[in-house]
Amino acid sequence: QVQLVESGGGLVQAGGSLRISCAASGRPSFSTNAMAWFRQAPGKEREFVAAITGNGYSTSYADLAKGRFTISRDNTKNTVDLQMNSLKPDDTAVYYCAARGGQIDETKPSRYDWWGQGTQVTVSS
Repeated sequence: QVQLVESGGGLVQAGGSLRISCAASGRPSFSTNAMAWFRQAPGKEREFVAAITGNGYSTSYADLAKGRFTISRDNTKNTVDLQMNSLKPDDTAVYYCAARGGQIDETKPSRYDWWGQGTQVTVSS
């Protein structure tokens, strides 16, 4: 079992930056878990944002995130971060951290086993 707790969400103006974090606990081999960020806006389905392999050597990004967002992880601290730059009002959503019991950085929500409660990110125009 893995517990995930997100932090760092908030209100930011369009064009600004925000860094959200996810702290994992409950599993001794954090480096064996691929991690990802998904988001869900009101009335919309949950969508993939970015993922990173367990060892941190490879990352994947949705088109919406390429060039603006960066996912990273620190396996010594059991944390994964999402640095978001050039934010737009369309980025407003609840951002969820997810973990899976494998190294590969999958992009589908169904491939992830554990989820955090989410952190709200609001971008004002």
